[in-house]
Amino acid sequence: MTDSAANLIIPILRITFPQEDRLGHGKMELLEHIRETGSISAAGRAMDMSYRRAWLLVSEMNRMFSEQVVESQRGGKKGGGAALTPFGEELLERFRRMEKTMRDSLAEDLAWLEGKRNLQPGERS
Repeated sequence: MTDSAANLIIPILRITFPQEDRLGHGKMELLEHIRETGSISAAGRAMDMSYRRAWLLVSEMNRMFSEQVVESQRGGKKGGGAALTPFGEELLERFRRMEKTMRDSLAEDLAWLEGKRNLQPGERS
């Protein structure tokens, strides 16, 4: 991200389900790291998150839906691992598409807001 991009306002998508379940950027980032590393613990480390916290978030996502999002594999010579299920891959793809749709739909209004905001000392647009 460039310095000027870091200073732009950004809309953040968060979906709140009944019973306070939430789906947002953090959980999607965790899924991306699990896909890349094949490991819940490595994905958590990539986000400066404990294994327990990463595992709890994965467990929460698996509970939220009628299909598993992440499957854990046990044991073997290399130890266990984790992988996104086909549903998990689709969930991640659809969430990223929703984010893009939101950004595209709001682009004109965000540009207007950006043009009207007071820049803090040291900020450049």
